[in-house]
Amino acid sequence: MEPGAHIRVLPARVANKIAAGEVVERPASIIKELVENSIDAAASQVDVEITAGGRKLISIRDNGYGMNRDDALLAIERHATSKIRDVDDIERIGTLGFRGEALAAIASVSRFRMTTCDGGPIGTEIVVIGGKIQDVREIGRPAGTTTEVRDIFFNVPARKKFLRSYQTEQTHIRAVFMVQALASPAIGMTLKIDDRHVYELAGGGNLENRVEDLFGADYRKNLKSVNYQSSNVTVTGYISIPAFNRSNREEQYIFVNGRPTSAAVLSFAIREGYHTLLPKDRYPSVFLFIKTDPEQVDVNVHPAKREIRFRHPSEVRDAVITAIRKTLELPADLATGGMEPEKAIISLQPKTIQLKIENLPTTRIFKYPRGGFNPETGRNPMPVRQEETRESNKKVVPPADGAKTDTSPWSSCRVLGQVGSLYVVLETEDGMILMDPHAAHERVLFEQYMSAIVSGKVKTQGLLLPETIEMIPKDALRVRKHVKLLAKLGFGISEFGGDAFVIDAIPACLTNVSAASLLKEVAEALEQAGQRGGEKQYEELIAQAACKSAVKARDKLSLQEIEQLVVDLAGVEMPYTCPHGRPTLIFTSFQELNKKFGRE
Repeated sequence: MEPGAHIRVLPARVANKIAAGEVVERPASIIKELVENSIDAAASQVDVEITAGGRKLISIRDNGYGMNRDDALLAIERHATSKIRDVDDIERIGTLGFRGEALAAIASVSRFRMTTCDGGPIGTEIVVIGGKIQDVREIGRPAGTTTEVRDIFFNVPARKKFLRSYQTEQTHIRAVFMVQALASPAIGMTLKIDDRHVYELAGGGNLENRVEDLFGADYRKNLKSVNYQSSNVTVTGYISIPAFNRSNREEQYIFVNGRPTSAAVLSFAIREGYHTLLPKDRYPSVFLFIKTDPEQVDVNVHPAKREIRFRHPSEVRDAVITAIRKTLELPADLATGGMEPEKAIISLQPKTIQLKIENLPTTRIFKYPRGGFNPETGRNPMPVRQEETRESNKKVVPPADGAKTDTSPWSSCRVLGQVGSLYVVLETEDGMILMDPHAAHERVLFEQYMSAIVSGKVKTQGLLLPETIEMIPKDALRVRKHVKLLAKLGFGISEFGGDAFVIDAIPACLTNVSAASLLKEVAEALEQAGQRGGEKQYEELIAQAACKSAVKARDKLSLQEIEQLVVDLAGVEMPYTCPHGRPTLIFTSFQELNKKFGRE
């Protein structure tokens, strides 16, 4: 405290602007607060309109209860709310808004106009500019409330300069709108951006209808319905099948007692529910509604109401884990015994494991330079140049085009079979190799694709029928910014209006993947690169994402496919890991096996 400084009570306009810093981060924050007010007012229709990314105009119109003149005037005062009567109500919040600061904070940093009517013969209009009431008058209008917010942060330049581009703010607005639309599928909702209707969602539906409206019918087909109830917790909604996964949690929507929210314990529960089903860097899509006694939930943790806290987190966590595993028809025995997520240890009872190696009809022996196909040597293998079969007398195949003649000693690599229809078992002169064919395939595709990119000779394959793909706002924004780069990388892509794109060609080396999943992976790769990514970084990330989408886990491979994969992997620069760092090969020497079996 500076010498001579005195403690003073801040003026109301200053206090309101400080509160606005907590409640109003950007235009999307305003839409969240106002739409939640409409939902709490029992509206059956909510219409949202924005202009210039919300900077020029945000309008929310509903047909809810509305207010009379006195209530309308009180609503724009700080700490004024209809949702709390005394301190005990804070312990059992059943509404979306409750702090009583939103309207006062919004009105203090904008040109604010609200019209409302409680169903009586006369409504009320209030105009507030920068926190000061300019006009209050009677008007005629139907029951409900319309709130218009113009020129956000016009009187707080320091805050205004932190707003992003119109397109970025618009993307945040669409994301908030989607969350609110999912939270209340029975309410009709529309979103109009710069005089263009983006969403027109009918009311009276259910979650399934709303998911299809927002994400499409094909997306919905990859979801399974959740319906589980424990003694104190009910879990409903939809979760994706394991094969339908994402590289981030953006499509995980969680609602507790109707409130869109998050909590560390819920993220942990979702991860545990999919335990052993997904790699650590992949995430399911979920739309989960959790209901429990409001007294067991603390919604007053975060100023913007983003996070909550449970009185008995282990009870909620176990209910979510069980709900997911029952839906996926898996044993629900992975509960963590009430321990905190970061300290949880999962204990599994010993089980008999039956190991079956499937002998393949014709087993070939592939020739490699000695020591070349050994992950422990750190040396890159050379392309296959000879092969022999058990049925023939060491038939020598001429070297591949461009291969050098080599008279050095040879070691062999023989395909024995597959374990669990997944891992390929290979025998070498020095030991045994287990190969993950899908990680190996990813490495091969990645290097083929990157080689084509570096040489500037990316071959494209036109699609028989162009595919129209509707994307979520964030993904569409990422793709839209990089259409030229994607064209350079072999994608025939063009905008189709809104968040839709038409793909009529893809890189030739990735023809076995669907255009929709390919574009989704690419969008996530662009997000990973962020604003700092240079063209080379973008290229590599796109190649990684594209190759990942081209690899299908648990595909059964034929002998010919395995053999070709071994040949292809032998010819790449870095055969021992996939582009994301997972091993493609695990080598165990005969010496190590002999030690383990007590033969040395």
